[in-house]
Amino acid sequence: MAATGGSNADYIPFLASVPSDLFGLAIATADGHVFKSGDADYPFAIESISKVFTLALVMETIGVAGVREKVGADPTGLPFNSVMALELHSGKPLSPLVNAGAIATASLVTGSSADDCWDKILECQRAFAGRKVELSNEVNNSEQSTNFHNRGIGWLLYSAGYCYSDPIRAVDIYTRQCSTLITTADLAIMGATIAADGISPATGARVMAPGNAAAILAEMAMEGLYTYSGDWAYTVGLPGKSGVGGGILAVVPGVLAIAAFSPPLDQAGNSVRGLAAAQAMAATLEFNLFKPCRP
Repeated sequence: MAATGGSNADYIPFLASVPSDLFGLAIATADGHVFKSGDADYPFAIESISKVFTLALVMETIGVAGVREKVGADPTGLPFNSVMALELHSGKPLSPLVNAGAIATASLVTGSSADDCWDKILECQRAFAGRKVELSNEVNNSEQSTNFHNRGIGWLLYSAGYCYSDPIRAVDIYTRQCSTLITTADLAIMGATIAADGISPATGARVMAPGNAAAILAEMAMEGLYTYSGDWAYTVGLPGKSGVGGGILAVVPGVLAIAAFSPPLDQAGNSVRGLAAAQAMAATLEFNLFKPCRP
């Protein structure tokens, strides 16, 4: 039975305008094979899935332990844009995969200016995708004109000592990183690069230090699908990440990545059809990290 329901994110005007009937599915293996179906070549906004790749970039400069100390490595148990989560933990964001933690992570990208930091993030996304991903000015303008809540989060982080640059600069960079356009096939390759412990199956280049993938996958398992993360672990058993642009990513370490795209979201901010498709594909392929063995 087909998954139905949900609605496009309407608090970002661009996302509200994306056709709701689009659906793409792709699988990329760690050794470079790509399989795709439906609207897998349709470009959509990466949104919160970008948090994974900026996290990877920052780990290259301050290490896994540095990220854990400065940002955190625990699920919040609250919505991805929660202010209460900050207040409950003395201003520490806990996870780099919620908005507060992602803004703190963006503030740790080194550079002499916002544009310099942004260039590094864009090059990081391109390295993981194996092609020239671009910023969408339309998405960025739509986001920058509506990101007042995130600006408030930035100032709260700064006041508590967990924003490591000017907070408005950090929010600007974070907003830009969410505004690039990728396809479902791109997303599968980006995930397969993590599955391959940092070696791009598209280019063969190492884009992340060996061993960092384990920490990133742990973060994805804990908080990748926001308040649905526990249910996802229970029913699917793979590290995952979602974005309000409709993208869903699931990673099988050492093997492959599954990506799906469909704009209508559930109340937690996850693609309804994307979740169902990724779950069905993982079950069909019999991948679940919590099962004792796989045929």
